[in-house]
Amino acid sequence: MAGTAFQSSPPTGATLYTPEQRRRRDASRWTLVQGILAPLQLLVCLVSAALVARYLSAGTGWELAAGSVVVKTLLLYTIMITGALWEHDVYGQYLFAPAFFWEDVVSFVVLALHTAYLAGLAFALWSPTTLATLALVAYAVYFINAAQFLWKLRMARRDARALGGEVTA
Repeated sequence: MAGTAFQSSPPTGATLYTPEQRRRRDASRWTLVQGILAPLQLLVCLVSAALVARYLSAGTGWELAAGSVVVKTLLLYTIMITGALWEHDVYGQYLFAPAFFWEDVVSFVVLALHTAYLAGLAFALWSPTTLATLALVAYAVYFINAAQFLWKLRMARRDARALGGEVTA
């Protein structure tokens, strides 16, 4: 998208954001939304993982565990949609901007696993034990994805300090 109003990513070896992308990031309402939803989703995931693990180890609490995965999945869909809007505001495209390409790829794997869980639950495709195991696999991939985003947050903060600017995500 060179030569357009939105440069897809900073030049190789440069900071995570160009000055214009940083300005758009800071002006986007989706930056705050992502800043609220990301830790909320992590908290829900941790609670849900504990409930699912309890079900797998003790064989009780399936309804609560299953419901917690549904809540986590709804938060995931919400953060994916608002994240795409954020990416569009900052980079001029809804998904797969070069600066966040691999994060988006792994996000789609996470989304596919969670969606498979919902389909399995809704249509009784698998046993509760299989669904619980699928949920834990989805959560493991989610934690990898969260680590990717935390790394980008660290890079953004490093870049902001190097440029003497405000430290935001």
